[in-house]
Amino acid sequence: MDIDLRPLIVLSPIVLVVAWAAYNIIKAAIKGEAKLFGEKGNNPFGKGGS
Repeated sequence: MDIDLRPLIVLSPIVLVVAWAAYNIIKAAIKGEAKLFGEKGNNPFGKGGS
């Protein structure tokens, strides 16, 4: 009853990339730097000024 590690080997880099991208998007959103939602940025906390 050995565990097949092939799915883990295939999926782990994908999970790492997705997690890294999500971390960067969240970090940018907190800083208000992501300009995905127009010129004001997408700071969800409404802190003004740069």
